[in-house]
Amino acid sequence: MEWSAASATKAYLDTLRMCNNRKRKCESWKTQEPGSSEFVSALAAGTRSKLIVEVTSGVSPSTIALAAAARQTGGRLVCILPEPDLAASKNIIKDVGLKDLVEFRTGDPSQLLQSYENIDFSLVDCKNDDYTRLLKLLDVNPRKSVVVANNLVGKKKGLEGHLRGMKEKVAVRSMKNPIGKGMEVTMIGSKEGTGTGTGTAEREDRGRVGIRCGSMKSKWVVKVDEESGEEHIFRVPKSL
Repeated sequence: MEWSAASATKAYLDTLRMCNNRKRKCESWKTQEPGSSEFVSALAAGTRSKLIVEVTSGVSPSTIALAAAARQTGGRLVCILPEPDLAASKNIIKDVGLKDLVEFRTGDPSQLLQSYENIDFSLVDCKNDDYTRLLKLLDVNPRKSVVVANNLVGKKKGLEGHLRGMKEKVAVRSMKNPIGKGMEVTMIGSKEGTGTGTGTAEREDRGRVGIRCGSMKSKWVVKVDEESGEEHIFRVPKSL
């Protein structure tokens, strides 16, 4: 899977700045888990995702994060959320200057998701009671895509490497990470495309550390393996 360290870094920094500004304006945002939104933004931008779909249970920093990623990739974000939270979410996105990048949809997520095919990056908030069904309904891009199951608290489970309609030539890898309140990242891509790449620029980009985020005590680092293209997530103390 191709990786753009430059896009990941820009999206991460944009999200960090905008979310910090929101925290200064809104007390409720100060309780949000540090680092998770920046991580998601960098991951979406770094994988150069064009069609990004979010299913959220309410007003969320992840909407800002994914819109910031869409700005870097030239893509768009579809945000599916409950009707009562629509006005507040629109106001926040307008306030941070990202309104042209977000298409808001309200209604039954299981129905709305059927309108989108070949999704490059998707995030499902697992606070939604029906989250397991929503994950299975996603129509992802089999060539390269990412599915994030967010807020996997306690014994909640994500895709665990299983996704509907995937052919034998498609690789599906899931990893649950202690980011935020629990996050599973599933990478989907062609098995034939997991080699060393075809160009020097691509190989150099893959070998870099693309994402850094976290609290004051630690940071999350994603290292993209130069040979296999696989992403490895590490937690590193700030002192290092």
